[in-house]
Amino acid sequence: MKVKTLIERFEQFAPKSIAEPKDPVGLQLGSLDADCHKVLVTLDVRPEVVDEAVSVGADLIFAHHPMMFHPARNLDLADPQNQMYATLLQHHITVYAAHTNLDSADGGMNDWLAEALGLSNTVGMVDGVREANYLLTVHVQPVYADAVRLAMVGAGAGDMARYSGASYEWNGTTWFTPMQGADPELGPVGERNSTDELAIQMRVPNAKLQAVVQAVNEVYPGGHPALELTRLDHEGHQFSMGRIGDLPETMTVREFAAHCKQVFNVAGLRVVADDLDKSVQRIAVLGGDGGKFFKIAQKKGADAYVTGDVYYHTGHDMIAAHFPVIDPGHHIESICKPHLTELFKQWDKENQWQIEIVPSKLNTDPFTFI
Repeated sequence: MKVKTLIERFEQFAPKSIAEPKDPVGLQLGSLDADCHKVLVTLDVRPEVVDEAVSVGADLIFAHHPMMFHPARNLDLADPQNQMYATLLQHHITVYAAHTNLDSADGGMNDWLAEALGLSNTVGMVDGVREANYLLTVHVQPVYADAVRLAMVGAGAGDMARYSGASYEWNGTTWFTPMQGADPELGPVGERNSTDELAIQMRVPNAKLQAVVQAVNEVYPGGHPALELTRLDHEGHQFSMGRIGDLPETMTVREFAAHCKQVFNVAGLRVVADDLDKSVQRIAVLGGDGGKFFKIAQKKGADAYVTGDVYYHTGHDMIAAHFPVIDPGHHIESICKPHLTELFKQWDKENQWQIEIVPSKLNTDPFTFI
């Protein structure tokens, strides 16, 4: 199997188009056309992780955090980062990263964090990319209409609020003059002719557009039917970073901090609060460095907020706003390792890829609590 086979399936789940601007997601090193037999799933790509990939025989490292946030200024191998690149190239290991697109994806990073905390009734916190939505019109001969319609629905077209497989169609007449080499069944060359035609119209999200068009081409005789595509303004799925949801029961800030410590299996965490006995139940969570979004979490009704890398002065602003924040660290995003492993194994089984997927066993958290 090629690396791109897994990546194309993953990007249906978390398209690169929903990543934050300038986030260097996607292929980091190697080739999407490389063979793939074993995948190592990790949060970070560090020299020790690369050594682990070599030792287990992985030919693809799938990471959450991009390996290259900043371009290399030289290739001096005395620099551990540069030596890491050299080791990857030497062992023909491809590296791919899914960062803020995995954060915003439905069923992705922030849903995993919310689920771990036991939150229900979750909604998005920080609006990200709104997926483009299109109106696709396919012109076909009536005899092929049912096959084309079913193919479009099967590929993901026609979903609307509370409805699936919705389509609109109308009959018409197509006028044409066959030229030399045209299908003789459509009339003599050079003579004006006409035929009945049916137009099928469905809504299609951007992520499924390619699959829908391909499905139509596969079932329509001769392929390449006439297609019209119109972008629908103010429509399309809204992706969001972070989630806001409800705990099963009210807790004090002190109790909730202990809950976070247990859920994320951390030796210590930071609590920013002016009242540890304040009751909280509606919780916002955003993996990674999310301190700057605390006002959005508070405005949207959260009683407390879980995120990492809270800065000193931002902490003062949180205290002034009487808004409790729990900082269990950036490394809680390692929750992605078992979830991505399970997801990839599911796809492997469904598609009979016969690849091996293993989570990294290393702890890449740079901080130690003593």
